[in-house]
Amino acid sequence: MLLLVIAMLDDRFAIHVTFDAARGGYIATHRQLAAPVIALSLAVLRARVGRQLDIAAVNVRLKLDRAARDQRDARRRGGAERASDTSGQNAAG
Repeated sequence: MLLLVIAMLDDRFAIHVTFDAARGGYIATHRQLAAPVIALSLAVLRARVGRQLDIAAVNVRLKLDRAARDQRDARRRGGAERASDTSGQNAAG
């Protein structure tokens, strides 16, 4: 049990994430990444970071800043456009 708690507190694979629509979506940074990783969704971002760091995507812990959390929450509510929406209208529109 103690090892599980220690593993959860380990920040080696804590990836800092922000959202910038002008740059193309979610942006992940980490000291071991050669360049920031950009993706349209958090799932794709997690997978790309995992591949670049050579770790399983389930072990990648995303630390979202306010912009990333707001975007994630808006998408969950259906208020933000998604990359897969080709109709020109989002779920709220």
